[in-house]
Amino acid sequence: MDQRLHFITFATPDLNRARAFYKDGLGWEPLMDVPDEIIFFQVGPGLMLGLFDAEKFDQDLAGGTKTNGISGVTLSHNVGSPEEVASTIEALVTAGATLVKPAQSGAFGGIFHGHVKDPNGIVWEIAHNPGWRIDHDGTVVFG
Repeated sequence: MDQRLHFITFATPDLNRARAFYKDGLGWEPLMDVPDEIIFFQVGPGLMLGLFDAEKFDQDLAGGTKTNGISGVTLSHNVGSPEEVASTIEALVTAGATLVKPAQSGAFGGIFHGHVKDPNGIVWEIAHNPGWRIDHDGTVVFG
């Protein structure tokens, strides 16, 4: 199997709240929006974020599997400066996110970051990390 992802999909208890947050609040344009089912946002080259109605998500899994919400996962959005961390967190809160951790120096890795939770429980880390970069070919380089 190739080492790559194409979709990151979350079971979403309230698809309309997700739509309002990402589309209306953040201004993201869905690549596909199927009412009462799923919304896809392209978030990188060849990478989609899917927000799937939780009941439909469970049906798609089959076998009586019941999801219990999102836990132990963060999506990270890296910005160019500590000031951008604070302003991005502020914009997310204005759009409807809940502040989890205000912008501050991180305990690990020399980063400056903070966390918010979207209306359906997805935790976003907004970070400035001078110890990494993305090369012209898309490769992440640490150090």
